[in-house]
Amino acid sequence: MQIDLSGRTALVTGSTQGIGQAIATGLARAGAAVVVNGRGEQRVADAVAAVRATAGSADVTGAVGDLATEQGAAAVVAATPAVDILVNNLGIFGSAEPLAIDDAEWRRYFEVNVLSAIRLIRAYLPGMKSRGWGRVLNLASDSAVVIPAEMIHYGMTKTSLLAVSRGFAKDAAGTGVTVNSVIAGPTHTGGVEDFVRELVGDELPWDAAQHEFMVRYRPQSLLQRLIEPEEIANLVVYLASPFASATTGGAVRVDGGYVDSILP
Repeated sequence: MQIDLSGRTALVTGSTQGIGQAIATGLARAGAAVVVNGRGEQRVADAVAAVRATAGSADVTGAVGDLATEQGAAAVVAATPAVDILVNNLGIFGSAEPLAIDDAEWRRYFEVNVLSAIRLIRAYLPGMKSRGWGRVLNLASDSAVVIPAEMIHYGMTKTSLLAVSRGFAKDAAGTGVTVNSVIAGPTHTGGVEDFVRELVGDELPWDAAQHEFMVRYRPQSLLQRLIEPEEIANLVVYLASPFASATTGGAVRVDGGYVDSILP
């Protein structure tokens, strides 16, 4: 299967590292003009250079803006007025004692993980509909379905993204635009390495620490290892392509079999 996204513009939020940067690289390799997003100019510039270096002669630019704020979202939309592929990857996570999470923290998680996506969907979906083609992909998580006791606030936001995706898919019905969420499983990123160390300690070598984390905190995984960011990106690139034209309103899993369900 040869995926060709030439002539399409893709915006990947929160793409200066980890899964977001892997998705930006995958889309660039498929021929899309890719816009990398982050909050800091230097980090965005470094990520643009990294994607270009990996994806060859790709058209890669940056859009700086904190999408958890109305002003930041407006700045990104002003820099990139129209996109064909919107990947809402931006997200924060962390463990917390459930009853100790205060109102401000609940709001912060919702602003960053959910409202940032809604803002950009509102900005870009009308243009996609009018042009008769578009892809909106919201990065959810296994935590949307299997809510971790130590990450209730995070799980809540990812469950919300499933609802957001389904609802906007209905709004885009019959227009040639698809809207889906991607349920990513436990993935190997720098942030997750820090999270693993937070839970299992610094004493073990990384391979042993990863194994301990999976056994103790993510035993449902059928892979029994962390997923690599490129494995998430592969599914996103497919869903962004014309080959996925009949997939919309879905919650598509690349979770290593983590969610114990026979349904997607």
